[in-house]
Amino acid sequence: MKRRPTIMDVAALAGVSKSTVSLVLQGSQQVRPETRKAVEAAMAEIGYVYNRAAANLRSASVGLVGVLINDLRNPFFTEFATSLQMALAAEGYATVIANADEDVELQAKLVGSMIEHGVSALVISPSYGDASGTFDQLARTGLPVLQVLRKMDDRTDLFPFASFDYASGSVRATRHLMEQGARTVAFVGGLPGRAITRERKSGWREVLRAEAMDEIALHGKSTRAYGMQAAEMLMTDYPDVDAAVCFNDLVALGLMAGFARAGRRVGDTFRVVGFDDIEEASQSWPQLSSVACDITGFARDSAARLLAWMVEGDRPEPEIRSPVRLVARASSLGPDR
Repeated sequence: MKRRPTIMDVAALAGVSKSTVSLVLQGSQQVRPETRKAVEAAMAEIGYVYNRAAANLRSASVGLVGVLINDLRNPFFTEFATSLQMALAAEGYATVIANADEDVELQAKLVGSMIEHGVSALVISPSYGDASGTFDQLARTGLPVLQVLRKMDDRTDLFPFASFDYASGSVRATRHLMEQGARTVAFVGGLPGRAITRERKSGWREVLRAEAMDEIALHGKSTRAYGMQAAEMLMTDYPDVDAAVCFNDLVALGLMAGFARAGRRVGDTFRVVGFDDIEEASQSWPQLSSVACDITGFARDSAARLLAWMVEGDRPEPEIRSPVRLVARASSLGPDR
């Protein structure tokens, strides 16, 4: 017996997402007239019949977007998730937000659960590790899926990726420290071998090599605790280092705390620049210089790209890098600034 056409068949023929077909069936005004005509023509061609009773059973999940974050304890990622949720809510979409806690096995379970609960799309800042099975599963669903902030699957034709221009940010941070008189600039934090660490180090390395300066890098978890530990290592093992570009603001804040505990003034005898410009950077003492990523604007842009894909079938560019800027404060300019 011939199989009854499904909503996925309509989506495939019309060249749009399942979510777009659902919106057409609901009579949503968000869909462009030409897109609506394409969907209606596809339904007529394959003989699709709308089962309203079944659709009513599914209505609770229509317009539901999954947001899966690698570490919601980190305020940078928390701000992204919150801003994304608010941007989607402004367009009438609900979100379900989950924390993978840097665990690929938990991440796989959460993705499976979101698929089972009928999300219309997914935004994922993935955990490190082998996530090929998870992304293969997502590929089979045909859902719009955005990778943000971390790229763990190279199939950006299926899973477009968006992040920040971290390399140029570390160039600016390193140049800034040298302009303030730093003679030896270390890189502190970030686990070795990870793409994000390589990106945030790359600009620092470029500047040092151009100036024929020694490269001193201390790698570790992107936490305050590691920053405090690194401060002790720098003072003990690398006394000539007088500045640092830190992997993120958490490491930088820990580094400053470690120096303060040892009675060494940050911003004077040692200068520091962090990464991300979380809210606490401007509230610390001394205030922390940081490479600022407009995470709120980035979240709004991500929401807009996702909705264009869901509603109109406009797949985002394979890879996008948003600009960054250096915000110089007392930790690099000096205690009087």
